[in-house]
Amino acid sequence: MSVVPANIDSESLAAGSAEHRRLLGRFFLDTHVYYVPEQMQWPALTEEELARLRGLPFWQEAVSTENVTSNTVAAAAALESDPLLREAIELQGFEELRHARLLVALTSHYRIAVELPPRFVPRSLESDFLFAGFGECFDSFFAFGLFALARDSGFFPPALVKVFEPVMQEEARHILFFVNWVQYRRALLPWWQRPAFRLRCARIILEQVASRIRTARSMGKPQPGGAPTSENFTLTAHQELGAQITLRRLLDLCLTENERRMAEYDLRLKRPRLVPAIARALLRVIPGPAGRRAAAARRGITSDRMDAAGLSSGRDPDPSR
Repeated sequence: MSVVPANIDSESLAAGSAEHRRLLGRFFLDTHVYYVPEQMQWPALTEEELARLRGLPFWQEAVSTENVTSNTVAAAAALESDPLLREAIELQGFEELRHARLLVALTSHYRIAVELPPRFVPRSLESDFLFAGFGECFDSFFAFGLFALARDSGFFPPALVKVFEPVMQEEARHILFFVNWVQYRRALLPWWQRPAFRLRCARIILEQVASRIRTARSMGKPQPGGAPTSENFTLTAHQELGAQITLRRLLDLCLTENERRMAEYDLRLKRPRLVPAIARALLRVIPGPAGRRAAAARRGITSDRMDAAGLSSGRDPDPSR
């Protein structure tokens, strides 16, 4: 995998320039990692590890999401007249399909019941590609932190972490390519078409934000029939991982992992900014341990009681928060 050259000029290139186009296409093609899901050597799991893996509620959602994303991205290559960028988008579609194949191989090997959905056919190439891309920007940001949480907590055994590490890094490549492609495409539009393109992107982003707000509000609430929900699993997965972690600590971890994964690539490429900016804004308003202690003091809760509840250390006594 390519890393940032030590002598490279870190100044961002002008969006829409020939240099930006060449760098974007070559970055994506040159950092592709070869592997075949069907030839993966799946590690043997203990009964406890297997039960934890099978107990995660998101496998069906993950398979369905990859079906939509892979077919959307593969079709979106037709949007590009430039051969280099078209090849890069075709490769991204192949990688998304490979993610779907990997999930099928995993669920088959460990006997996790999922239904394979019918092939998704996009209706509007550009709008569907934008929706999938902005959705990945949200999901990947949280997935980076949750993957690190599962790795560091031992929820996933090291051998299984090793299998999925290339997938996580591919997600970083995908969203880095996407945000640069959006800026490149907008820059090539006539000036009078750019406002409409911005508004369309803004509408799609707001839809993604609204979806995640609905999920956040439902966290900890019983679902109809008592069944767990897999919608927007990246926002609720820390509950399934059994991790005692506050939202503040989770956001810190997501930011750290996002920066670490993006550091692999050329500094001239524009980084995803929206979701990290939302996370940093939330960190400014979510109270830390000192703020919790002050708030508890105003409610007459003693330090001993806070320590017993895990509030002073930042450990969340209720993982559903």
